[in-house]
Parts: sequence; structure tokens; C-alpha cells
Amino acid sequence: MGAWGWFAMSLTTLIAWALIIAGAVLVVRAFKRDGTDARAVAAPEAAGKQVEDLLAERFARGEIDDEEYERRLAVLRSHAHRPAEG
Repeated sequence: MGAWGWFAMSLTTLIAWALIIAGAVLVVRAFKRDGTDARAVAAPEAAGKQVEDLLAERFARGEIDDEEYERRLAVLRSHAHRPAEG
């Protein structure tokens, strides 16, 4: 085997390892994302609280006025008490 053969073999090995590592990263990210979604579905009241906190932060920064804050908060709370459809 000449020098080009060794080069090709080394390059192929590096590409194979890169594909294995990239695949592992994608699998870990997929499981991690599914776990996050499952927690949000399992505890909708906790997710609702996070949304209310985000709305309060926008109000505190001055992005929305008090009327819009109260209106959006009322909408969020009215949807939080409805049973899930489906």
C-alpha cells in the first residue's frame, strides 16, 4: 500500500468517527428535547407560571403598557383553567 492508501484510510477513519460522534450528539439532543416537552405537558401549571413571569418581565421593561399587561394576563389565566381538549 502506498502513501495515498494510508492517507485515504486515515481520512476515512476520521470521517467515520465524525459521523459516529455527530449521530450520538443528535440522539442526546433528541432525548433531551423530549424530556423538556414531557415536563411542560406533565406540569401545565408550572408552564403557565413561567409564561406569566415572562409577561411580567415585559411589563417591567416597558415593552407593554398596563392595559395590555392586564388583558394578556386575563387571557392567560382564562386558558389555564380550561380542561385540555383532544
